[in-house]
Amino acid sequence: MAEPDYIIIGSGINALVAAAMLGKKGKKVLLVERNDRIGGCLRTEEITASGYRHDVMATTMVLFLTSPAYGAVGKDLEARGLEFCHSPLPTGVLRPDGSHAILAMDRKSNIDRFETICPGDGKAFDADMSRFAGNAGFVFGLLGGNLWSSKTAKLVAREAWKRGLRGLAAWFGEALAPARGYLETTYNSEEIRALWAPWVLHCGLGPESNYSAEMARVIGFAIEAAGCPIVKGGAENLLRAFERLIRDHGGEIMTGADVSGIETDGSGRAGGVVLADGRRLKARHGVIASVTPNQLYDSLLKGLSAPLPQEVSKGLSAYRYGKGNMQMHYALKTPPRWRQGDELGKVALLHLTSGLDGVSRSANEAERGLLPAEPTVCVGQPTALDPSRAPEGGAILWLQLPDTPRFIKGDAAGEIECPADGRWTEPLREAFADRVEAMLRLHIENFHEAVLARRCYSPTDLEAMNINLVGGDPYGGFCGLDQFFLWRPFKTSVNHKTHVPGLYHIGASTHPGPGLAGGSGFLLASTLK
Repeated sequence: MAEPDYIIIGSGINALVAAAMLGKKGKKVLLVERNDRIGGCLRTEEITASGYRHDVMATTMVLFLTSPAYGAVGKDLEARGLEFCHSPLPTGVLRPDGSHAILAMDRKSNIDRFETICPGDGKAFDADMSRFAGNAGFVFGLLGGNLWSSKTAKLVAREAWKRGLRGLAAWFGEALAPARGYLETTYNSEEIRALWAPWVLHCGLGPESNYSAEMARVIGFAIEAAGCPIVKGGAENLLRAFERLIRDHGGEIMTGADVSGIETDGSGRAGGVVLADGRRLKARHGVIASVTPNQLYDSLLKGLSAPLPQEVSKGLSAYRYGKGNMQMHYALKTPPRWRQGDELGKVALLHLTSGLDGVSRSANEAERGLLPAEPTVCVGQPTALDPSRAPEGGAILWLQLPDTPRFIKGDAAGEIECPADGRWTEPLREAFADRVEAMLRLHIENFHEAVLARRCYSPTDLEAMNINLVGGDPYGGFCGLDQFFLWRPFKTSVNHKTHVPGLYHIGASTHPGPGLAGGSGFLLASTLK
């Protein structure tokens, strides 16, 4: 191809969204990926047994389906083969004693369900979600917009005019509250508190983290409306649709092409990249890097003669990564039979936990480098939504452990021997997986005879597949308040610009953070000419 307008380093969801949108604008893009396939955390493989197709890492697409990015390219992707599969029961929670709660994609049903569990909790949920609906435009405008922009300034100004300055300050004060206080003062039943508490882990937070209450509301609102859909046939079909869209607009994709450095032209503007094999690729307008801050500044820019600005060096030295993640996958001969009823087998994402305190405890143990004694487990049931993922009559389970330590200091239960160097090993990974499997066996009555194969990925395994998952952190860095919103990745960051003209930074480490919404790719592509 002719010299592209933009070179994009990496091929995760943000890079794909940026490439597709720029292509639709008439810009020529070159997507450069170090692995042998595109997709970042989107990856579908037969990793357990023949005919069983697993999304190895990310699977749930609600954030993408409800995003501005999907609004921009969704119809184009659908025209190129993208389809989603849904369940009317997107999420639920199951406790060790068998008590449980399920969320449906229907408000009346949810009110009735929650009222049956505990009188008053259904009405509380309805009131809370109705109130959130009135604030949704403001919330999603802040979460999904360029924070340093006239558009966001006008958004805040309108809210200040409507609410008054004191009212706006009160709203921000409530939005920054931790989930624990919110759940304990809103709901009376442990089941409903337990239903929402695990979801804050999927935001890289814990129940005691600032703004985790608002994220629990965001998730509740989103999944009640849009569910927890998956891609029909596997996440790789989304990647195929993106690839077709990018190529149809004249873009190119290179895999197996490891970028070793970013080059600047005579004026100091980013003008291309150097590959590990020595090839040089030029770009007319700029370079977009979908990587972590350390990968960008410590590696890709290390060849530049000019030193990093002091504020960048300071921000880089202070940048922190969060907890690790662990993935487990099962191939089953027959669908699971949950002891507490067939309805649980229809839930897209079911959390196993003892409750709010259990989520808090497991998150805290992982943050302190301990293997949680009772990990919070997210159980996905893809074949309940998409039977094509397994041979006829079979099923798969997709498990995520969002509170897994990156470096191990010990076992909170005192049962598993941990290596002195704190590194994950295969025996350690399988021993911890056995602890999780015991939780499944407690609830699934046909587990023993149904299981055909198991495959596990430790934080170290995940980083080996995707260099951006530092220590297995799937969120591109700690998501606490001091390293989010205006301050992501650095306190001095301004949207997706860097100190190098023509070099832009996107991905989970940048605003609006992690997830499959493609937010940073959308925001940048929307502003580039």
